[in-house]
Amino acid sequence: MRLLFVADGRSPTARNWIQYWIEHGDEVHLASTFPCDSIQGLAGLEVVSAAFSGRAAAPSPASGTRDARLISLRQTIRHWLGPLTLPRAGKNLHSLAERIRPDLIHAMRIPYEGMLAANADLRVPLVVSVWGNDFTLHAPSTPLMRLHTRRTMRAADALHADCDRDIRLARQWGLDPSKPTLVSPGNGGVHVDVFFPPASPVEEPVIFNPRGFRAYVRNDTFFRAIPLVLKEIPTARFICAGMAGQPEALNWVKTLDIGKNVELLDPRPHLEMAEIYRGAQVLVSPSIHDGTPNTLLEGMACGCFPIAGDLESIREWITDGVNGLLVDPGDPHALAVAIVKAVKNKDLRFQAAGQNRTIIAERAEYARSMARVEEFYLKVMRG
Repeated sequence: MRLLFVADGRSPTARNWIQYWIEHGDEVHLASTFPCDSIQGLAGLEVVSAAFSGRAAAPSPASGTRDARLISLRQTIRHWLGPLTLPRAGKNLHSLAERIRPDLIHAMRIPYEGMLAANADLRVPLVVSVWGNDFTLHAPSTPLMRLHTRRTMRAADALHADCDRDIRLARQWGLDPSKPTLVSPGNGGVHVDVFFPPASPVEEPVIFNPRGFRAYVRNDTFFRAIPLVLKEIPTARFICAGMAGQPEALNWVKTLDIGKNVELLDPRPHLEMAEIYRGAQVLVSPSIHDGTPNTLLEGMACGCFPIAGDLESIREWITDGVNGLLVDPGDPHALAVAIVKAVKNKDLRFQAAGQNRTIIAERAEYARSMARVEEFYLKVMRG
């Protein structure tokens, strides 16, 4: 197949997905909405900026991370003004597609990759992926975001989502019920040869927050819960991904006087995360918008006990009190109670780890999931 992906080429989620088709022997082209490094084996890479993606904030020289305080501001600007850039960007993508002449185009995310494709007057089948908060956070944010989300759903020939909830929402946003859909992990799935449980259960009370700073993750809840946990478990350690040097995280640590129990990590390569998961008893994901987080699946595969926001999409993977715990992501006390319960209940963690291994093997294993995607692509191309 000759495939053209419209994606954020910096994203591990997109790169993990694209890598499969390169290794599969297909001719793969990438139209990246952000400047990015190439992927070995790509037939072509071009940057097609949209919604000011060409002006992405540079990482801080001190920490290698983006300032968390600017995330919400940048998101608001893109919601209001980003759609205005789509017609011109769409012409650029149209020209690229006419030159490549792919068998199929896959836009990985609705804002702004799917919106870009919907504005490109494409003449080949278009698959659009939904990423976790496309419908629940971005789509209703402004009148133009609503307009372009609906336009994207009308333009899509097929839809991929990582949870059943988003298939239902896609219909509400205008996806024709006759068009094919697929529910499969957003990054292709979990590499179980990398993400696997430790040889023996973790005995130390280590709690890992892998989400970093995102506009829809309640890290304020997470940090406020830490002193409450330490009253019950003074030896608990909290590891936080992608928060080293972040002023917001440093302020929470100082204000709450929890520095001895908190470790703020620099950004780590995707595959190195597996060792961190394997060293933790509990994974915490206090989000208020989500589909199926890749970090959640990877942590479950590594034997972490998951505690997450009580969202419809998360309930597709976690049964509260059985293979994880679900809490109000805005309630520090509820989160602290859940963490203490998980740490002190070894049997619950052991039971959950066994069930989660089965869930990952059956529903989220990379090779198995991508084989289903290949069948899906062929079905879409047959029309």
